[in-house]
Amino acid sequence: MAKPEPEVTQQAAPQATAQATAQATADALPDHWVERWLPPAWRPYARLSRLDRPIGTWLLLLPGWWALALATQLTQPRGNSLGVNSLGNWPDAWLFIAFGIGALVMRGAGCTFNDIVDRDFDGSVARTRLRPIPAGLVSLKQAWAWLVLQSLIGFAILITMNIPAILLGIASLGLVAIYPFMKRVTWWPQFFLGLAFNWGAVLGYAAVAGRLDWIAGLLYASGIIWTLGYDTIYALQDKEDDALIGVKSTARLFGRNARAWIAAFYAITILGLAGVGWLAGLHWPYWLALAAMALHFLWQAATLKPDDSAACLAKFRANRDAGLIILIGFLLG
Repeated sequence: MAKPEPEVTQQAAPQATAQATAQATADALPDHWVERWLPPAWRPYARLSRLDRPIGTWLLLLPGWWALALATQLTQPRGNSLGVNSLGNWPDAWLFIAFGIGALVMRGAGCTFNDIVDRDFDGSVARTRLRPIPAGLVSLKQAWAWLVLQSLIGFAILITMNIPAILLGIASLGLVAIYPFMKRVTWWPQFFLGLAFNWGAVLGYAAVAGRLDWIAGLLYASGIIWTLGYDTIYALQDKEDDALIGVKSTARLFGRNARAWIAAFYAITILGLAGVGWLAGLHWPYWLALAAMALHFLWQAATLKPDDSAACLAKFRANRDAGLIILIGFLLG
């Protein structure tokens, strides 16, 4: 087993800051506003929250937005004779904004907790060794304080919603807490990430409808399967390092068959979302969007290069567009 890289001391933080700025981790966006606009002292906290990697926020947010749009269609009068909504059928603007803020801060809190738990593993992986904690830019006490601050902001957003949504939001904390440990005990940590990342589907549905039903459950399940697909792609970047340090993932489990498994997960996602549309009685704009999402998934699976880390990262990020496509279908369906 590879030995972890020695941690950088707090006294060496200025040198580590310069190194981290010069050598951004592989999945960070180049020339991001975090590096250009934030004061140097704030940048490690922004990196701890992955503000320079916005794709994770999108993937956490989109199932919640799907649910807001879907529940609105089911609880408000139908649109015109063509099946296209009038402006009056669009979701409540505050809920859309609240879910956006909530996804930003709670994804940041989850990433902060993940980095606290994984600080020794991160120091042993090329893609993550420059994260703020293993690089010595943020102490454990500072990381915990940052986690609490983000969680309090998320709670302040949550309590503006109805009681079912508040209770579901509190329940999600258990999923967030167990996820970082799953890579140590199961080959399916991506499944547990799906449970956490798609919780917005049930929370958003309850925030509008005040209840849960089979449609909300099927939407949640479809999102979980979608996560199994895209996060397996993400894990392909680390499969060699993960093998050295004993971290489990679906990418390692599937091996040479990873592309076939990803294609299967995407196909099941489409079937699940088709079931959602059928149960909800959605109209042709939704089915057109679902067909476009299916073509997007087909492109991902057909062109995926499992041994090319840069290509895997690009395909992973492309799932934001897939999620936005079906969001348009929910809004107009």
